[in-house]
Amino acid sequence: MQHDAMSSAPLAVGPPDGAARLAGVHVAALLGVRTVDGNVVDVEIAGGRVAAVAESGSLPLVGDPALWLDASGWLALPAACEPHAHLDKALTAARSPAGTGEDLVGAVARWRGLAPQIDGADVLHRARMAVERYAARGITTIRTHVDAPAEGDPLRMLDALLGLREELAGSVTLQVCLLGGWHTPTEVFAEAAARGVDVLGGCPHLAPDPRAEIARVLDVAERTGLPVDLHADEQTALPDAGALDVEELARQVIARGLTQRVTASHAVRLGSLPPERLAPVVELVARAGLGVVTLPITNLYLQGRDATHLAPRGLTAVRALLDAGIPLAAGADNMRDPFNPAGSGDPFETTSLLMTAAHLSAREALDAVTAGARTVLGLPPAGLSAGDQADLVLVPDVPLGDVLAGGEHARVVLAGGRVVADTRVHRSLALGPASRPAATEVPEPDQLVR
Repeated sequence: MQHDAMSSAPLAVGPPDGAARLAGVHVAALLGVRTVDGNVVDVEIAGGRVAAVAESGSLPLVGDPALWLDASGWLALPAACEPHAHLDKALTAARSPAGTGEDLVGAVARWRGLAPQIDGADVLHRARMAVERYAARGITTIRTHVDAPAEGDPLRMLDALLGLREELAGSVTLQVCLLGGWHTPTEVFAEAAARGVDVLGGCPHLAPDPRAEIARVLDVAERTGLPVDLHADEQTALPDAGALDVEELARQVIARGLTQRVTASHAVRLGSLPPERLAPVVELVARAGLGVVTLPITNLYLQGRDATHLAPRGLTAVRALLDAGIPLAAGADNMRDPFNPAGSGDPFETTSLLMTAAHLSAREALDAVTAGARTVLGLPPAGLSAGDQADLVLVPDVPLGDVLAGGEHARVVLAGGRVVADTRVHRSLALGPASRPAATEVPEPDQLVR
């Protein structure tokens, strides 16, 4: 290892079962860290970006060695994105316990029953707790959709999340998307744009006239220049007649010549199309330049409940979209709310489901929650190439498949080169005769800073 200053030794990241003590540290270099390709490298970080990467021991380093982390024994991955969350709904599952056979329509009805009693302070409190879970597990960017309730101030939830966006700046990047319903006045969309919303959204598949609802949202997008992210085709059953939402969205984007990013979230109906029907839809989506977000855990929970056998998986046509070069992001959607009673905020929960339910390879699954997600969200690359955003997650240096299966819980999370979360795990096992104490696993308390 070459460097110009030896006033102190580099700070060791330490073992996965060691003390969680790095939160808040501004990192100038990572030393001896392994990349996903198997190389052991040194990484210089400056101005929130990766300045240089070289074989370990060959990179001249300058500055204070106290800001260099000896990361030997750790694997560095790009930090993950959650490309589709609902922070306004997060952690409300206990307020309205789900019945059996809950589907999308039932979940919508339960949420609408809760919404009138929810104010901005309630949203802000739960959203903060949810973001802490996301960040501790390696997510440094979240796009959250937020409702405009019909009762009371329609933008009270939006205002809470816009405030949280500013509070988190420099630690977690929050993109706020207005999820307007077909009943939401167009003036509310315009006012949300004036207040600084990042993205415009909606649910055309729930509207009486999906085509008109798509046109209405795109009209506002044209006037404001904001990107668009629509919940599209969020049912596995195929429509009796007419175009799919993604077809209509793609045609309107092409006809209007929209240059801002347009995203179709869910698009689960594509997964039910036969090949001869799917191929022209995929070609149209590619021609329109749409990005697609697949959301395995929530759609596996909500979709296919009316099937008596061979139930659909509730995912979009993941393989066909990837093969066509269409930007694909993957996320968890909901966290412990009427739409999903589970969910931990862990990107490796999503990668595990992508490998099992969508049959993606480990590298494809990782890309869907990292580089692919950043492309769909319109963000610059993050990772270990010079010029990349220094948003990284360090995990124990084990085979990638073990990480993506969700088997490793120790993580050190960097946003722009600053450690925002540090989690270690102490494990004690007793695997002998039954007379010995039962096995236990006691997590080390997370350290997380904002």
